[in-house]
Amino acid sequence: MAILRYNPWAEMTTLQRQIDRVFDDLQVQTFKTPAAELTETEDALHLKLELPGVSAQDVDIEVTESAVKVIAERKLEHKEGTRSEFYYGKFQRVIPFKAKIQNTKVTADYKDGILNLTLPKSEQEKNKVVKVNLEIPAA
Repeated sequence: MAILRYNPWAEMTTLQRQIDRVFDDLQVQTFKTPAAELTETEDALHLKLELPGVSAQDVDIEVTESAVKVIAERKLEHKEGTRSEFYYGKFQRVIPFKAKIQNTKVTADYKDGILNLTLPKSEQEKNKVVKVNLEIPAA
């Protein structure tokens, strides 16, 4: 019977590789969803999405009265032998709105990897008045 010497560093190295793999998976997941910024004014919602490395023809935008869905694809362009941490492939983002919008009057601008959408609010939302009743406490 052979005597094997215990090496705790080998187990630590294996554990370190497993932890690195978990964080690598989490990092790839975060790049699949583009970052967004939503600003609301009296007349419209303004949405910005970061889509670096995506050409305008690879972006598809679907707008309803209550949400916007952006589908985009970053196409694979690295060469053989290149190590890359970029995420390539299709991804999408659905952003719901609290206010109803006029989806037929949405305007879009795409420059330097930033998608800007102007989503005008519906007339009902602009003119929405809520009546508040005050209850008078009994004396």
